[in-house]
Amino acid sequence: MTAVVFASPADLADAVGTALGPSSWIEIDQERITAFAEATNDRQWIHVDPERAAVGPFGATIAHGFLTLSLVSSMVMELLDVQNTSAVVNYGADRLRFVKPVVVGSRVRAVGEITGVDSGASGVKLAYRLTVEIEGSDKPALVLDALTLFVPQT
Repeated sequence: MTAVVFASPADLADAVGTALGPSSWIEIDQERITAFAEATNDRQWIHVDPERAAVGPFGATIAHGFLTLSLVSSMVMELLDVQNTSAVVNYGADRLRFVKPVVVGSRVRAVGEITGVDSGASGVKLAYRLTVEIEGSDKPALVLDALTLFVPQT
């Protein structure tokens, strides 16, 4: 899908209800999981030991929930293009739920909807709900109510 394009942060004023996505699929392979484990010092066997994980609760290694969450930024870059900004700042999240583990070899992508817009002195804060889907699954990996601040060019 092509990104939804806004000419400036001010143009987000009427964006509530705008659908976002889907983004491209991202494959979650063992190399990515292991690299994330090394970067975060979270080396639980459910993530990094394929032999042990094969007989564990998920039947294979699974991605860290925060690995899946960390991919959201790149997915959003595909979904939303706000032009004429001097900075785009992750403002946080109001709600996050990890719904289903992402098993190694799965593919994930994001879909969403803009849920709020708040203009202030430092820029336009955009609220949106993102769902990270797992290919072939009836349940998503996660659901996130995210906030991003778009600082206009001066």
